[in-house]
Amino acid sequence: MNILKSREMILTAAIVVLLGLVATRFPAFIAPSNLVAVFNDTSPLILLAIGQMIVILTKCIDLSVAANLALTGMVCAMINVAAPGVPVVVIIAVAIGLGAVLGAFNGVLVWKLDIPPIVVTLGTMTIYRGIIFLISDGKWVNSHEMSPAFKAFPRAEFLGLPMLSWIAILMTVIFFTIITRTTLGRSFYAVGGNPHAAVYTGINVGKSQFWAFTFSGALAGLVGYLWVSRYAVAYVDIALGFELDVVAACVIGGIAISGGIGSIGGAVLGALFLGVIKNALPVVNISPFWQMAISGSAIIIAIAVNTRAGRTKGRIILKKAEATQ
Repeated sequence: MNILKSREMILTAAIVVLLGLVATRFPAFIAPSNLVAVFNDTSPLILLAIGQMIVILTKCIDLSVAANLALTGMVCAMINVAAPGVPVVVIIAVAIGLGAVLGAFNGVLVWKLDIPPIVVTLGTMTIYRGIIFLISDGKWVNSHEMSPAFKAFPRAEFLGLPMLSWIAILMTVIFFTIITRTTLGRSFYAVGGNPHAAVYTGINVGKSQFWAFTFSGALAGLVGYLWVSRYAVAYVDIALGFELDVVAACVIGGIAISGGIGSIGGAVLGALFLGVIKNALPVVNISPFWQMAISGSAIIIAIAVNTRAGRTKGRIILKKAEATQ
């Protein structure tokens, strides 16, 4: 727990330092209105990172989140074009439901067929992109085809924050409660920490992983609608490669790829760190294409730090064991 707390403190400090460095050249970057905009831009990444964090806790990984987002977003856009009068609340429910089904499909393949998660999600990532092409015939759904209400929801403001930001805050609170206050949340940690011991305590490892994938899929589906409505466009390659940022946010946030270690706060801070970098790059005249290189480098560095911390902790445990003998 001390490692987690220190990681979150370090990340918070890193974000503050990064903001300070950018502000030395462009003071307007840390203006409240701009910080709200940065948080709003990062909200989709926060939502997906929360879902991915839960999956990684259980010793799995979900590489299909961006494809899930794209497919759900296209379905929502096509529903809106075919029936503009359908209420936004219904469309959001459809998005969450469809995303959960796509996530559950991953979970069933991992649980019942015992296929490695990385293989499953690489496969479904391609399948979901293919389905988008089939249902849309490769065509785009553009802004002028979408209803005003469909596009307005993420931008609608409440107490000075757009609804997109409020949804990210709400989901953070909900999943923090699930992870820290429920039996299911504790089972995610148990399954990732020691699956064999989890079985002896009566926890169904496969079922826990199934629910982790379902939660991740539901959040990806929600983001699918929010993404398409906010940017007012839907097409096959939407959010292509975004899964790298999602995994990077989790790893930077201290979620161990080996499972069992991580927190919602860490995932959120990891996403915010990447969000600040993404928004700062154009301001300091660095090409946004460097973001991919930065994300990849951040993953390697964070994994190295996590591994080193794990080895140090292991040595401390061994020394204590030797001392007691």
